[in-house]
Amino acid sequence: MAGGGNKAVVAALLANTGIAVTKFAAWALTQSASMLAEAIHSLADAGNQVLLLVGGQRAKREADELHQFGFGRERYVYSFIVSIVLFSVGGLFALYEGYHKVHDPHGIDNWKWVPIAVLVVAIVMESLSFRTAIVEANKLRGHVSWVKFVRNARAPELPVILLEDFAALTGLVLALIGVVLTLVTGNGVFDGLGSMAIGALLVCVAVFLAIEMKSLLLGESATRESQARIVAAIENTPGVQRLIHIKTLHLGPEEVLVAAKLGVEPTADAAVVAETIDAAERAVRAAEPMSQHIYLEPDIFHEHHVPDERPAVPEAPSH
Repeated sequence: MAGGGNKAVVAALLANTGIAVTKFAAWALTQSASMLAEAIHSLADAGNQVLLLVGGQRAKREADELHQFGFGRERYVYSFIVSIVLFSVGGLFALYEGYHKVHDPHGIDNWKWVPIAVLVVAIVMESLSFRTAIVEANKLRGHVSWVKFVRNARAPELPVILLEDFAALTGLVLALIGVVLTLVTGNGVFDGLGSMAIGALLVCVAVFLAIEMKSLLLGESATRESQARIVAAIENTPGVQRLIHIKTLHLGPEEVLVAAKLGVEPTADAAVVAETIDAAERAVRAAEPMSQHIYLEPDIFHEHHVPDERPAVPEAPSH
């Protein structure tokens, strides 16, 4: 796992574990539906961070006979499981608890200051976790928008943490609104509505996350910028007349497979062709270090036979 992603995951895990404990204590004292929904949410988030760490470790295993390209995609598998946990444990439970509270409302009669104090402290702790994720993401994001960064990132940890922390902060604000309105009016319906709003938010984030992870599981090409570097490296290799076509595939967040067909001189002998292929491979690895598996096929290019096969660097994929 990339250092930045790992740092953000650990920060989120520590924050969510502490927050979950305090929220459960506050719920035990007040019986607030919003507090219980938030406690379950934080518990689910902490479990999700553990899953991300486990996935990162399992992805480091060496390739074997059955998995000859390694286990890099295991990080995507665990991130997809995170979306399922967020949807089921976090979102659906909060919706159920809120629905139950709306139909059987009761105010917060004991320890009235506790939920507000806990939520304010949780907002501070979650903000620190979110800040860590933002700082680490900014090191990779460059000038692209946050939406584009989340949608086009090939490493799943930072986008997952960013979405989880954003949902957690928004959920805390919703819970705080529901609790305050319940305390002011004495009507527990607001507490239930706060829980339902948290549930709806988590379900939406989980569905979005599942769609993104599904695309990565199916297999995405290298980013447009990465492909441009690879194409330039091949085309600038002496002896390569033309790059006929190229395909790339992320085998893991930091591992790319490159397959390409190169046009070489019709008069070149086998030794010259082999030297050209070797030089092209070295150029690709220098230009894009993630290109760990490179398969280049030499061919004689005939302009009149395949006039439309010249590769174009595709637009960045939209899931």
